[in-house]
Order: sequence, then C-alpha cells, then structure tokens
Amino acid sequence: MRYSMLGMIVAGAIAATPAGAAPARKTPYWASISAAKARMRTGPGRTYPANWLYQRQDLPVHVLAIYREWRKVEDPGGTQGWMLANLLSEQRTAFVPSGPVELRAQPRGDARVAWRAAKGVVGRLSTCANGWCQLDVHGQKGFVEQGRLWGVEAGEVVP
Repeated sequence: MRYSMLGMIVAGAIAATPAGAAPARKTPYWASISAAKARMRTGPGRTYPANWLYQRQDLPVHVLAIYREWRKVEDPGGTQGWMLANLLSEQRTAFVPSGPVELRAQPRGDARVAWRAAKGVVGRLSTCANGWCQLDVHGQKGFVEQGRLWGVEAGEVVP
C-alpha cells in the first residue's frame, strides 16, 4: 500500500509538470548555445521581436534569469536578451575574449605551449581548478589560465 501511494504522488507530480519543463536552477549560471541557429528576443515570448540571431553552436552564455521556458542570457559581448531553454545546453564552454592565449601541456605557467587560441575561439571546458581550465578546441586540448577565458568565474571549480 505504501508503494502504491508513493507511486500516485510521483505520477501526480509528473502530470502537474509542464511537458519539457526542466527544474529551475539557481541563477546566475553558465550554459552554452546548443542549436546551430538560436534567436535572442527582447522579452520572454515568441511575440517579442528577435534582436539577434546566433549561428555559433557552443558559444557560452551567462543565464541571468528564468521565466517559464525562457532564459535571460548575456553573451560574451555583453548583449542581453531572452532565449528558449531548449536552445541551451549545460555543456560548459569558454570564449577567448582577447588573444591569442596559450594552451599549455600542464596547468602551470612554465609548462610547454601545446597550442595557441586566437581571440574569439570557443572551446569546451573539461575541468577548472587552481586557476587553470582544460580547454578542448576541436580535439586540440590544453590548459589555459582561468582569467583569460569568458564562461567561467574566477576561482570556480568545474569538475
């Protein structure tokens, strides 16, 4: 009896949740654009005009607010607007705001330079700790000083 009652409670909670709605996260947080094309709008709804069309999958964005299935985001240039949540991914990425930056073989300033990334390059974050992040740019991996990237907070640890 206990299990059937628990099952009914869980089923009721699922039925009350709108389809496709993800649990709300605490803002702000980092995300990335998952779609090949993503529109930013001036407000949280399809009736608001689009003010930007992103054609850069994996571009990191800072999620500032949540309203239903909409997320208020900020891009690396400081532009803010609203995007549908299904256009975003939890995949952590980072943007090189000024460059070039050196991707090192080890997370140390005196380590061998494995690659260089130009200004505007986007890569996927693997880990961040002790002021260094491992960045993967289309299979070319290396460690970058955390302060040289946009998409990760200073001192933030990314597992």
